[in-house]
Amino acid sequence: MESLPTVLLPGEAEAVVQALRNFPLQDIGDHGWHRQHEYIEKLNMQAILSASAGYEQLLTELLVNYAKIPTLIEELISVEIWKQNIFPILCRLEDFKPKSTFPIYLVVRHEASIINLFETVFFHKEICESAEETILDLIDYTHRKLTLIAAKSANGKIQGEQKFQPENLATPSSMQELQQQAEAMEFDIALKALSVFRFISGQVDSLPVSAVTRMLNTHNFPCLLVELVEHCPWSSREEGKLKKFENGAWYVVPDEDHVKMTKLDGQVWIALYNLLLSSECQRKYNFNNFNKSQLLKLRAFLTDVLIDQLPNLVEMQRFLSHLAMTDPVPPKKDLILEQVPVIRDRIVRENSGKWQAIAKHQVINIFSPSQEELKSQAYRWAKTYNLDVMEALVPDKPKCALCGSEATKRCSRCRNEWYCRRECQVQHWQNHKKACNLMADALKKIEEFGKIQQEPAK
Repeated sequence: MESLPTVLLPGEAEAVVQALRNFPLQDIGDHGWHRQHEYIEKLNMQAILSASAGYEQLLTELLVNYAKIPTLIEELISVEIWKQNIFPILCRLEDFKPKSTFPIYLVVRHEASIINLFETVFFHKEICESAEETILDLIDYTHRKLTLIAAKSANGKIQGEQKFQPENLATPSSMQELQQQAEAMEFDIALKALSVFRFISGQVDSLPVSAVTRMLNTHNFPCLLVELVEHCPWSSREEGKLKKFENGAWYVVPDEDHVKMTKLDGQVWIALYNLLLSSECQRKYNFNNFNKSQLLKLRAFLTDVLIDQLPNLVEMQRFLSHLAMTDPVPPKKDLILEQVPVIRDRIVRENSGKWQAIAKHQVINIFSPSQEELKSQAYRWAKTYNLDVMEALVPDKPKCALCGSEATKRCSRCRNEWYCRRECQVQHWQNHKKACNLMADALKKIEEFGKIQQEPAK
């Protein structure tokens, strides 16, 4: 069996995990922060490769032993706050014309990188437990994301497919393009948050008492999940064709697969199953008239076809039938001191009234790099995203950068874009040229660096 490429050796992975730390908002995007972003990207890629091969135990143990899950949760919330309060100011500054928006794009992408990592590692019970009290902050985070897409979907505001062109980030006028990309990225982040919440819901018996109360009563996740089943944000109809979102992209569903459950459908149903059929949750959830009526809406979706694909839903069907015929007793109120999440409130309180000052500081000191600094960044990222690793992470056949058809030809200069035929490559060249030159220069430096490393010392 051919071995998968490795992003981090065991010793390197330990050093990287050990080095993870939190950054104040004003330092987001600086040199030290960029190094940590590279670390998280590498951990993300290694986690996916290890999970594919069934060897994810090492990374899981490192994150638990060095107590880094709370650190990563705080990083996740910090960059979320940055995107909500500082990024819009940067976009509104008329005199801010960066040579490249790539450094800002990396900050915008940071939230997606962390939630991607969580989607891979939170499958493990010990990861969930190691979050300790910060699991409350993560539950609140997932609630914010899922509430947003549920509301947008109910109002018909879910964005359709958008093809993002990285080369546009090299132009001074691309802040608007970057803002659009950030909005599109929010959708994918929310769906990753759904997966993370599904894993958390499966560990109800191991969670702090306050976490269960927060899921059921503070945020009423069961009713929120019902809304997601009703409005299904990852499904839409365009020109009479059913399209679904999966693995980061929209695709047209063949007629024979219209009733086939997607991974995202399964995540919602499993989360509902975990919450509604847990004896602890049934004891604590308030089955009042409103909640009961919302939950009973699920019966219309529990068809034989759905249950054939997820047989455990038979138990939910029985539970809902019983719920329809009875009036559950009110939840027992335990006299306990309830923990509350503190990370978001603390960061907002520490930076309240300073958003404008932080944005100006970052414009001057962080997001106006020289051409040499941009080339150095491109070099590091080209080295991070090793092509063999990327192909292992994305086993699907590549798509043409212009028309989206299955592609077999790769740009020989940057080795980053794919095309189905030469005509598409020629038509796309004006858009691809700047990014191609940047990547080709970085790849050339990597090759030169490799030759220097291989030369014997004189």
